[in-house]
Amino acid sequence: EGVPQNHAKAATLYCKAAKMGDADAQFFLGWMYANGRGVSRSDNIASYLFTMAAKQGHEHAQKMESYTKKISASLSFPSCASKIPLQQARNGGGVTYPNDYIFKLVTKLAPLYEVDPKLVMAIISVESGFNVRAISPKNAQGLMQLIPATARRFKVKNTFDAEDNIRGGIAYLQWLLTFFEGNVSFVAAAYNSGEGTVKKYNGIPPYPETRSYVKKIRKLYKKQTHPYRPHVVGG
Repeated sequence: EGVPQNHAKAATLYCKAAKMGDADAQFFLGWMYANGRGVSRSDNIASYLFTMAAKQGHEHAQKMESYTKKISASLSFPSCASKIPLQQARNGGGVTYPNDYIFKLVTKLAPLYEVDPKLVMAIISVESGFNVRAISPKNAQGLMQLIPATARRFKVKNTFDAEDNIRGGIAYLQWLLTFFEGNVSFVAAAYNSGEGTVKKYNGIPPYPETRSYVKKIRKLYKKQTHPYRPHVVGG
C-alpha cells in the first residue's frame, strides 16, 4: 500500500521551499491554495505564488493568468512565507540581520555609491523582509522591491538576483539622496511613492502608507541627513 497523503504536511514543506525561491514549490503550493488542499483556500495567496513562479520562468505558472490577474493590495501570506523582521540584539539594542550573505553584499556595494549600508539594510528590511523572491501587488520585485521601470532605469537585468537587485536599489538611493539633498525622510518617502509625488507635495505625501513607511525606515535608521554627490542628478 502507498503512503497516506498528508496535504497539510506537504503544504508546510512546499512553503519552506517556496520561501527559499524554489519555483516548483511556489507553483505546487499555489495550486494547493487555489484548490484548498491541506490549507484554507485563498485565490490571493495562490495568485501571489503563481506569480512568483512565473517570474522565474515556470511554464505551468505562466499559464495561470486567471489567477495572476487577481493580485490585490490586501494580500495575506502563508506564515512560513511572511516577511522576516529585523531582530534587536540582546547586547544593548544593536541591530542584527537575518542573512549574512545579504549584509556582506550591501557592505561591499554601498560604499561604491557612497551610501550608508545601514540605510540600505533598513530599506531592504521594510521593503522585502530580506526575501530575495518577494513580489508586491504592484509588481515590485526582489530584495529592494524594484518595479520594472526602476530596474530598467538603473540597468538591473535580473531583479531576483540578490547582487543585481541591491546594486540597482543602491544606485536609486544614491540618485534620491542627491535629488533631495540628503534629506533621509524625503528619500524614504520617494522610495515608497516616487520622487515626483514627494516633489509635488514638497515633502512627505499625505498618504497613510507612505507616512507609515517613512516611520518604519526612520525607526531603523536614525540619521536625519545623509551625505550626497551633487553631480549625480543633472540640472
